[in-house]
Parts: sequence; structure tokens; C-alpha cells
Amino acid sequence: MSALADATARAAESADRRPTAPKPGRWAAPPRPVWEEEPAKAGLAGKGIALGFACFAILFPLWIVIVTSLQTKKTIDEAGGLVVVPEGITLIAYKELLSGGQVQTAALVSVGVTVVGTVFSMTVSVLCAYGLSRVGSLGHRWILMTLLATMFFGAGLIPTYLLVQALGLMDTYLALILPSAVSVFNILVLRAFFMGISPELIDSARIDGAGDLRILWQIVMPLSRAVLAVIALFYAVGYWSAWFNASIYLTDQDMMPLQNVMIQLVQKQERPVGLSAQINTGQLSPLAVQMAVMVMALLPVAVLSPFVQKHFKKGMLTGAVKG
Repeated sequence: MSALADATARAAESADRRPTAPKPGRWAAPPRPVWEEEPAKAGLAGKGIALGFACFAILFPLWIVIVTSLQTKKTIDEAGGLVVVPEGITLIAYKELLSGGQVQTAALVSVGVTVVGTVFSMTVSVLCAYGLSRVGSLGHRWILMTLLATMFFGAGLIPTYLLVQALGLMDTYLALILPSAVSVFNILVLRAFFMGISPELIDSARIDGAGDLRILWQIVMPLSRAVLAVIALFYAVGYWSAWFNASIYLTDQDMMPLQNVMIQLVQKQERPVGLSAQINTGQLSPLAVQMAVMVMALLPVAVLSPFVQKHFKKGMLTGAVKG
């Protein structure tokens, strides 16, 4: 009985010495990390105000451009330039731009260069990224190191111009595609995504007799739709917005893309062919024509971006983290 009593007393003493949990109070530890706490009302209000101001700063200039392009010359003259509050809507500027002439030709050139260039760039990038994602393939390490070196060291503008001239690409549409056809960054993102695909899935396809092209087309690419959509958007926006290559490699005004024609309009270097008569007679406002060309240049990107937005986070983050 004495031994049992001694054991009970020692257990009670150890329980008394055991640290107790702090009572809820001013200095009590929070039940969860700070970044998981519910945001305060002041913080939510501040975020809302900041986002609202950012949206206003983005949408208000776009509103002015669109509204001004839809106004008559009389309304624009009365407003003294850019129109904020519309007075009716007219599509005369767009009708004249799309009825033929330099602007319509430039828009078709931009669409053609964007489509062909995006398909070509995606084909080269996907094939290169898939080859580099197969560790142990022929020349894998040397090719990867060479591509990485081009991200830090470039030949420069003059050697590139001389190369394009030596290849006979001056005044050709290939000069708008080939010099910027491949982005090493995009290849690395695709490679990282491809390396994250289960090797067992590819090995099982090889056991069934599938070759590399069939594996790429029927297995890898369907599983990589998110990153492919994002990279295709990057290439498409790059080709659509490009103007510098056309300014140095093209001399024929009929071959100029839409961005170069827009620059000429904004800088008032010259007026598009077919619109000079309407502008001189007062039927069209030069400012309305400038704004209409800007809207035409912004429209494709604004229309395509929402459809790719759902893939953007998954494609970029997965490709950046894996591998």
C-alpha cells in the first residue's frame, strides 16, 4: 500500500510541474498563423479602393479611345479633341478603314503573320521542348546549354540585320517571322511541364509500340493544353504587336502590318491611302481614324485573352515549379 501511495504522490507532483496551456487573454498565441486570419474590414476596404483605382486607370483611357472612334467630326470638334461623353454613335471611321486601302491590307498582313508565325513558333518550341525533356537523348545537355547561353548573350541588331540581308529575306514576310520565331524562355517552360508528366505513362505507350511523335501528339500534348494555350497566346501577342522588324526589314508600304500603319497615323507622318479625300473634305476626323485604328489593333488581344485566362495560372505556375 505504501508503494502504491508513493507512486500516486509522484504522479501528482509531475502533473503539477507539467506546463499548462496559456489561458485566453491579451498575450495568448493565436490559434492559427497570421496569414490565415480573416482580413480586417479596413484591409478589405483598402484593397477594394486600390483595385477600383487600378481598374479606373486602365478602363478610362480605353473608354475614351473607343468613344472617340465612334463620334462624328462635329462632335470631336465641339469637344476640342478626345470625347468622354458620347453624343450618338457612328461607324463611319470603321467603314472607311475596312472598305479597302492601306489599313485593310495592313490588317490582313497582321492576321496572316500572326497565324503563320504562331503555328511555326509553337511547332518548333514544342518539338524542341519535348526533345530536351527526355533526359539522356542525343546532345541533350549541349543543346540545353546552348539555348541557355542565348538568353544572356545576343548577337545584336547589326549582325542580325546583316544575316537577314544575306539570306535574301529583305522585303519578305519571312523577315517578320524568322528573327523572332523562337523564345528560349517559352521552350524552358514547356520543357518543365513535359518533364512533370508521369514517365510510367510514356513507358506504357512505348511498350504498346508508340513512337516519339505519336506519344507527343496523342499523350503529351493533350495533357499539356493549359501550358500550350498560354505559350500560344504569348507568341500570338508578340507577332500581333511587333512593329520594329517591319520598320527595318520592309520598305514597301503595302507590306506594312497594322501596327506600323497605326504609328504613322498617330505620329501624323502620312494618312492612309483612300482616306485622304474624306479627311480633307471634312467628312472624317483624323482623330477618329487614329482611335479606330487603335481599337482594331487592341481588339484581337482583348477578345482572346479571356478565353486563355483560365489556363494562365495553371500553365505558368506548373511549368515554373516542376522540373
